[in-house]
Amino acid sequence: MQFGVFTVGDVTQDPTNGRTPTDAERVKAMMTIALKAEEVGLDVFALGEHHNPPFVPSSPTTMLGWVAARTSKLQLSTATTLITTNDPVKIAEDYAMLQHLADGRVDLMMGRGNTGPVYPWFGQDIRNGIALAIENYALLRRLWREDVVDWEGNFRTPLQGFTATPRPLDGVPPFVWHGSIRSPEIAEQAAYYGDGFFANHIFWPKEHTQRMIDLYRRRFAHYGHGDADQAIVGLGGQVFMRKNSQDAKREFRPYFDNAPVYGHGPSLEDFTAQTPLTVGSPQEVIDRTLTFRSYVGDYQRQLFLLDHAGLPLKTVLEQLDILGEEVVPVLRKEFAIGRPAHVPDAPTHESLKAALDTEKVQA
Repeated sequence: MQFGVFTVGDVTQDPTNGRTPTDAERVKAMMTIALKAEEVGLDVFALGEHHNPPFVPSSPTTMLGWVAARTSKLQLSTATTLITTNDPVKIAEDYAMLQHLADGRVDLMMGRGNTGPVYPWFGQDIRNGIALAIENYALLRRLWREDVVDWEGNFRTPLQGFTATPRPLDGVPPFVWHGSIRSPEIAEQAAYYGDGFFANHIFWPKEHTQRMIDLYRRRFAHYGHGDADQAIVGLGGQVFMRKNSQDAKREFRPYFDNAPVYGHGPSLEDFTAQTPLTVGSPQEVIDRTLTFRSYVGDYQRQLFLLDHAGLPLKTVLEQLDILGEEVVPVLRKEFAIGRPAHVPDAPTHESLKAALDTEKVQA
């Protein structure tokens, strides 16, 4: 399994002192978090994409390119790449370039986004969200796999004899995860192509996540990509940890109570009972995370959200130390127990290249 962190890049006031970081401070903090993730032995750093305040990561490839130059092992991903409002031609070229810069340590999580005004800003209509996701991704796949593309669709101008540059590294496109919180159509899309499916898993009860992943697994097998338990699944999660549970809850409570997404709503206790949010000791985080396998099966990627709701950078770096030193080593060991040999590891550039080389030899 791969373990890592993802960030949505929110710029949020710290409710304990009333201070809001500048955009520059938040950008630099996110980069510090990425470097820290590699330092503490995590596998993945994933960056969201937003084009509206209070978020700053409007250009994921720029930020991930910076991280690529300063890391050697960290897998770079997105959480999310907006397949609906970005031009698939630009996605194809930007992420192929990032692939070369990062020596293949790149994958993407495609998503529609959940901010309605973004669609008209980029010349689209949110009512076409699913149709845009389907058409744009179909074109993106061709741009990465065909040297010359002739294409015509409903949402952009036609292409005639077009070649996206640079070509994917080693002829291997970046692996794609399709991320969704609530749309079964996206689970179906991931299954159709044999791509990965990433369930956000931070707002909804486990029963909802289980239904979405069950659908994806069934359809993955239906389309002939392998058995249902060989489908490639990723999960999100949120945690806040201190040595003991009481300290964790006391420190995190003002951030939870004032968070832009769920603040001024359910209590911390209700939300942790109803969703996978875990606030407590490292052992409580380990125990809760291990339960995920009971309702989604063996899976390939677990990402945690740590840096949100105005938490100061110092606190986030402390969380990363705990995650890397006390939590992830145990999770690696425990998740490996009883994992069937036919369940695949998370795809990497190396594994995808090896599979392509095998296909060429067999052909």
